Amino acid sequence: MDMHKTLSIILAGGTGSRLYPLTAERAKPAVPFGGKYRIIDFTLANCLHSGLRKVLVLTQYKSHSLQKHLRDGWSLFNPEIGEYITTVPPQMRKGENWYAGTADAIYQNLFLLDRSKADTVLILSGDHIYRMDYAAMLEFHHRQKADVTIACMRVRRDEAHGLGIMGTDADSRINAFEEKPEQPMTIPGDPEHCLASMGIYIFSMEQLKQQLEADHADTDSSHDFGKDILPSLIKTLRVYAYRFGNSAGRVSPDKYWRDVGTIDAFYTANMDLLKPAPPLNLYQDDWPIRTYQSQPPPARTVPGVSGTEGISINSIMGGGVVIAGGSVQHSILFPHVYIGDESVVLDSILFDGVHAGNNVRLRNCIIDKDVRVPDGETIGIDASKDSKRFTVSENGVVVVPKGYCFDQ
Repeated sequence: MDMHKTLSIILAGGTGSRLYPLTAERAKPAVPFGGKYRIIDFTLANCLHSGLRKVLVLTQYKSHSLQKHLRDGWSLFNPEIGEYITTVPPQMRKGENWYAGTADAIYQNLFLLDRSKADTVLILSGDHIYRMDYAAMLEFHHRQKADVTIACMRVRRDEAHGLGIMGTDADSRINAFEEKPEQPMTIPGDPEHCLASMGIYIFSMEQLKQQLEADHADTDSSHDFGKDILPSLIKTLRVYAYRFGNSAGRVSPDKYWRDVGTIDAFYTANMDLLKPAPPLNLYQDDWPIRTYQSQPPPARTVPGVSGTEGISINSIMGGGVVIAGGSVQHSILFPHVYIGDESVVLDSILFDGVHAGNNVRLRNCIIDKDVRVPDGETIGIDASKDSKRFTVSENGVVVVPKGYCFDQ
């Protein structure tokens, strides 16, 4: 199989409104994750390790942070031999509108599909956390002589109503597809689970172009793959389901996939990394997650002015972190975070450059970049006080926006 004949398209143009205020100034795929990464790094690392070297990233809303990250951290391919990771803002070559849906985003860039000289297209989302060998899925697609292949995973029935749900025959050919059903169909013999789409699709190039042209001509379409294109294809084309997390491919089958589209989902996925045996293995030597990294000094703990030792317990700390007499437990600290004397940080995520003064109490919160938390401040302790100042999630996670200034 010639991987050079596959074009990968990463959809990275959504508003990410449910992640506000973390998306107030950045696109959802550019939201920091796990102490050093951005969300999109996981999809890009999958492309890199799967041998895919033609990658288009379709951007739209608040894309500057994302474009800067890709420029600084992912300019690693050689365009002289046809390799690239290229950001593509809306071109308006097919009219004067922004992208109207996932299918429309690709339709507006049909000229790039032609220019790629590829015969297969892999469509991905830039806002999910998972590790996957796309090469194994591509091999399955070609082996089945499929027109379309959809990556799918087993989910609990009570979690299925917000997903695209599939039914298959014994050969994994899809014979039913429902987008966000109220009563989702279950897996035969397993009434508690459903087969859900992961938003990962493989098309033959010609088939994709035909479907996009037909969808564009349909004035009643919302121009979305899950809602409009895929349900109609199963009646006439060979559409197959590829099971995520099987033993095929080089990456270990941890079966971890998360849509971190809400504050609570984002927070939980970060906290998953702190479990004694994390469900997402970031320490597999042959499948590292690449990202842009500055050159901070090492993290360290030091005594504070009171003589109290700085301590870190079951936490992730980026470079340049200084815990000066404070205590950090079950938390994730990005680079250049400072924790002052006798301050306590519990169950929290602090983005780059957060400075917590002395005697600060932080619990169950996410603090965005470059916030200076003054001495004696508390966040995540008094729910009534927090709700008047900050966004608070359904599960009580307090989010302090980037650059927030406290009243002194």
